[in-house]
Amino acid sequence: MSGDPNFRAPVGVHDVLPPESGRWAAVIAGFADRATRAGFGLVQTPLFEHVEVFRRVGEHTDVVHKEMYEFRDKGDRLLALRPEGTASVVRAYVEHRPLPPWKVFYVAPNFRYERPQKGRYRQHWQLGVEVLGLDDADIDVEVIALAAGFYADLGLRRVRLKVNSMGDPDGRAAYVEALRAHLGAHAGVLGETFRERVEASPLRVLDSKNPDWAEAIATAPRITDHLGPEASAHFDRVQEGLAALGVAIELDPRLVRGFDYYTRTTFEFQSDALDAAQNAIGGGGRYDGLAEAMGGPATPGIGFGIGVERLMLALEAEDALPDPIGAHPAVFVVDGLGDAGGTHALTLTATLRDAGIATDRAYGGRGLKGQWKAADRSGARFGVMLGRAEVERDAVAVKDLGRGEQVEVPRADLVAWIQQRLEESPS
Repeated sequence: MSGDPNFRAPVGVHDVLPPESGRWAAVIAGFADRATRAGFGLVQTPLFEHVEVFRRVGEHTDVVHKEMYEFRDKGDRLLALRPEGTASVVRAYVEHRPLPPWKVFYVAPNFRYERPQKGRYRQHWQLGVEVLGLDDADIDVEVIALAAGFYADLGLRRVRLKVNSMGDPDGRAAYVEALRAHLGAHAGVLGETFRERVEASPLRVLDSKNPDWAEAIATAPRITDHLGPEASAHFDRVQEGLAALGVAIELDPRLVRGFDYYTRTTFEFQSDALDAAQNAIGGGGRYDGLAEAMGGPATPGIGFGIGVERLMLALEAEDALPDPIGAHPAVFVVDGLGDAGGTHALTLTATLRDAGIATDRAYGGRGLKGQWKAADRSGARFGVMLGRAEVERDAVAVKDLGRGEQVEVPRADLVAWIQQRLEESPS
């Protein structure tokens, strides 16, 4: 490790190295597979935007007010690093006007200046989906079920899904006033910080983990008691659809999530395998007014985000970490010819790789014994050796590194021979 702090990763960020990065790759590949099967296409948005894009998620949220990285570029434009995924995707929709419904998924880093802790970094990675242009409770069900199915694919079993409705604007406004009145009655006891939060955005109080505020929050009015007829019917349909798909839910009238843009359906997945204070492994909701707030047409939307670092902690806690992608080659080529072999090992390795077979080899002129040791350490299924006798017969020696059995295979048949055995017994 370098002694110069300038050549170490800054506080709050981290490197992801093999084999851990291979596990990340497996998780991301699984997410992309499930999303594309549901008709979602990949979207990629810039790491930074004009700061106004992110201020639309809510001036009073901690993400915007305290945690956002803002800077002026050389053209004196005020920009911000992306703190969350939804705002950028909605901005892209408003700018490019794709034909709705627009169903997209993303894998992207986000940036927040907050106190680093296990599973929470100042640069963190997020998986997510967004759907714009559908005002239909069934798409809420589809989005939530996609996330639930993804967790199940990974082998997570200790996951709970909490669901709430934030209602429509009129009902929500009435609820906010009722909530402000209730919380305001506690301000004299709970102090200045509490009073300021209540005045600025009462809903943000419900997000707080401050134990001194717990009683005021627990006795607060419930937003589900202020739903209008349309919002209530929408929420009923969401619950009905999830039940039909076998997705278990817990109704939580205190669940408001961390952004001001949510309307109607909100949801959060929590892992019981993690500490209760940091157990959220994904969530999202409907944001029917966000596109309009960015100057676009009134466009309903819904989506979710899943923090990769927190998800990996949950997988580790449940002993469900996937096998790393690319952790082990299938074949390790051993060069028994040395300098006299010319390009035999080089071309054989390339041939196997071009056929789709993960292949590695030793370099640097290592001796035969050292190469076989490297083959064993590589975790490869087969060792393929080229010696003088094999070259003369246009063949290769193939050793099953697990069983120790060795056979000779014509070089022209090697690819088919390896592929057949990998298909018969992949591991």
